[in-house]
Amino acid sequence: MSGVRVCSLADVPDGRVRAIDCGGRSIAVANVEGELYAIDNVCTHDGGPLGDGRLVGSRVICPRHGAAFDARSGRALTLPAVRGVRAYGVTVEDGDVYVDCEP
Repeated sequence: MSGVRVCSLADVPDGRVRAIDCGGRSIAVANVEGELYAIDNVCTHDGGPLGDGRLVGSRVICPRHGAAFDARSGRALTLPAVRGVRAYGVTVEDGDVYVDCEP
């Protein structure tokens, strides 16, 4: 196991995205068909909270203006965002979720 324990697997149901604290950093953890991914919780368009958005397939949709980001890579997929966000490694062990979010 590596990284910081951020939540239990049950906290992020399939098809959902949640904002979670990781060592003082806000991240968005998404469950895409049973696989968990983590990206920064800040839309590069206007700072919207991606963890408050919705997950459509593997796309995290910002709740403010609808910019989409790839939950797996953090890449910006649609306008108005043109820059991606940082992605973090995720490990699940014994029902606990760990994210490599250390600086």
